[in-house]
Amino acid sequence: MSRDAAIQTFLHNCGWGDAKRWRLAGDASFRKYDRLEGPKGRAVLMDAPPPQEDVRPFVRIAKHLHALGFSVPAIWAEDHAAGLLLLEDLGDDTYTRLLARGHDEEQLYALAIDALIALHRVPEARVIPEGVKAYGQERLLEEVNRVNVWYRPLVNAPALPVSAQAEFEAIWRGILPKAWGAPTSLVLFDYHVDNLLGLFQREGMKACGILDFQDAVTGPVTYDLMSLLEDARRDIDTALVAKMKARYRAAFPALSGDTFDLSWAVMAAQRHVRVIGTFARLKLRDSKPHYLVHIPRLWRYMDQCLREPALADLKRWFDTYVPPDLRVVPA
Repeated sequence: MSRDAAIQTFLHNCGWGDAKRWRLAGDASFRKYDRLEGPKGRAVLMDAPPPQEDVRPFVRIAKHLHALGFSVPAIWAEDHAAGLLLLEDLGDDTYTRLLARGHDEEQLYALAIDALIALHRVPEARVIPEGVKAYGQERLLEEVNRVNVWYRPLVNAPALPVSAQAEFEAIWRGILPKAWGAPTSLVLFDYHVDNLLGLFQREGMKACGILDFQDAVTGPVTYDLMSLLEDARRDIDTALVAKMKARYRAAFPALSGDTFDLSWAVMAAQRHVRVIGTFARLKLRDSKPHYLVHIPRLWRYMDQCLREPALADLKRWFDTYVPPDLRVVPA
């Protein structure tokens, strides 16, 4: 059965076979999203073709977050084997679109911070759904190594000596545990403006809609905060970043400032290196070069991270093997 035939069968079986359908969005993965409009109103079709994609993590986390009271799309129909979901349509007001229209930036970020505060106030025993894995060191190492596998070749860097590769991994093994000085919670993983919605008709934490969370893991509370405020796709004023950090910290006064800052720096360095490598991979493997425009911003973030004294060895490594003249948008 062709992919389109499988989709039509799925929609027919869940009562949406006669709905109009058009492409809503795609992303850096193999997933695509279509909007449906018919007698029942509007819905969103998630098309996540296996084996590249697996809808089960999305279903598990969505149902869990919904039960905790967060604004995530309700799941109206699901076919795991086909990789198809029929979702509640939460509208078009992503943070990205709202900001482009001039919506109050501080209000949006405050809503997003408050949603994370609400999530992190849920006891760890209840906030982690069954089946969610810890953000383990081997996965973290694989992710940062993408900078060597994909980015360095993209910018024609010299071949990396075996000793330098071993040193790279040893440095990360030494610094990654420092991030876990902060409390642990559910990490939504891609918490940024493209994946958040303004739902202003709802109150409290529900005013912040959350769209992307299927890669959720267990990890430090700093991760999603950092993902939001050191966004790979847009610049945020440093005064606003400081204000939003303070807003979060005020909700958890027992959290040491030094512990928070060190965890943030380690998680930020890990994420930015991962994303740099991932954007290079999207160019080389998937022919999606448009993400490369964000590379200079990510290197600026890395410069900030590497000022942390605990990351001095990592700074020395990057200065040697990915020096400033290679931290560019590849031609």
